[in-house]
Amino acid sequence: MKYKLIIDRDAEESVTVVARGPSALTQQIEDLVRSRSGTDCLLGYREDEMRKLPFSEIECITILDRKVTAIDTAGNHYRIQERLRDLEPILPAGFIRINKSTLANEHRILRFDAVFSGGVDAVFRCGYREYVSRRCFAEIRRRYEGK
Repeated sequence: MKYKLIIDRDAEESVTVVARGPSALTQQIEDLVRSRSGTDCLLGYREDEMRKLPFSEIECITILDRKVTAIDTAGNHYRIQERLRDLEPILPAGFIRINKSTLANEHRILRFDAVFSGGVDAVFRCGYREYVSRRCFAEIRRRYEGK
């Protein structure tokens, strides 16, 4: 592995990582950069409460009752003002699409369960279950087999 650090007071700060694939190290680097730049959380709203939700505490972001909702590690539901398609590019690489209306934190998925209808559900550590589409499950399977 090569490492290069250039300190230039006049240059704009940037981080470039070239890796063969995602790993624990690339995830740590991404988390560190996001925490330093202030883009490591979302604002969530619940009743009269507004809270910063760090990406590491979000189990999944889904559409419930036609509203974008983040579910945290305790199973609490928070309304998010951003649209799902706007969130996808800013979320860390650990967030994967599991169906048309849900982005899941793959580090918080406990297991995948086969259901009677022939489909697959993702079971999160907080106990929340969400349907996984066949197309997304095929991509998830390729992703896991590639590791």
